[in-house]
Amino acid sequence: MSLLRALKRAVRSARHAPRLAAGFVPDDDVLLDAPDERLAPALVAAALADPEPAAKLLATTRDAGEWEDRDRYVTRLATFAYSRDDWLTHWLSAAPRDPDALLVTAQLAVRRAWESPARAERLRELTPLIQAMAEEAPHDPVPWRLALDHARGAHAGPAVFESLWEQAVRRSPHHYGCHVAALKYLSAQWYGSHRASFDFAEQAADDAAPDSLVRALPVRAAYDLLRVVPDRDPSVPEARTDRAADRALALSALFPAGDPWPAEVRNLLAYVLVARGRWGEAQAEFVRIGVHATSFPWGAGRGAVREDPLRRFLAARDTVRTELARRTPLWDTGGGRAGRGGPGGH
Repeated sequence: MSLLRALKRAVRSARHAPRLAAGFVPDDDVLLDAPDERLAPALVAAALADPEPAAKLLATTRDAGEWEDRDRYVTRLATFAYSRDDWLTHWLSAAPRDPDALLVTAQLAVRRAWESPARAERLRELTPLIQAMAEEAPHDPVPWRLALDHARGAHAGPAVFESLWEQAVRRSPHHYGCHVAALKYLSAQWYGSHRASFDFAEQAADDAAPDSLVRALPVRAAYDLLRVVPDRDPSVPEARTDRAADRALALSALFPAGDPWPAEVRNLLAYVLVARGRWGEAQAEFVRIGVHATSFPWGAGRGAVREDPLRRFLAARDTVRTELARRTPLWDTGGGRAGRGGPGGH
């Protein structure tokens, strides 16, 4: 690149970056995995070793059949218990047969086993616990989502996994967590392929309601592809990856900006848009995300490597701002802006 071109780009970035950042919340205001208004009091109480709010919250989701919320809350409570489990111990002592306490305990046990060097062996030791819990849940798909995650790590064969999947969808045909668990099993990183992942995700999205998070399942398949094969996989045309992003954009547009409900899907979509060089749409998605950064996908690394998710989220926003600024004509006053330009755009 000539010195003159480099200077022009630097001037463009300096001139336009502040305007192009309009709508981005300040870096210091971004929150990582911020709990919603129902979960936050339960986590505060758990920090004080009081399990009652968590117990009431999960009982409410179970009684009302709020399966998506229930799945999120079980996962977040188990994550909290990973480093502070005294409140969970108190809960189990007071109510040893409470199905919600047992579900959080099982989620925590699976996570700990998953992180063990002897993962498969440790997970197989949990098989009786996971099976008993799932079979005792006549309507709840969350134990079956946990069973699907457990089966993948325990190297269960396709017949076992399909049996668990059948039970899961019988309880909730479009449960997002169960679909994500199945997509992971079908991924190239585990027992399937990128093509199989896209086939499954696209069919599930076609069958889901317009506002269902399952509509964004193809963008998760796109993320898996781009994270492992950043250049190209001949079995999956680039257009298929962009269609996945288009589907997720349509879903995201249905929810208000700053809504915590679709936050993880929006973060995932922003990751894919950045990877595809769709800078204008990425900028708009970061505006919709607002303060709600999520550990996934920004904290996911390769192998044992884990990166600071908040730092990567903020760095991605900066990249979008910089790329848009350097593609904007030097004296542009705001009428024109780059959208899908750049490598990977269309």
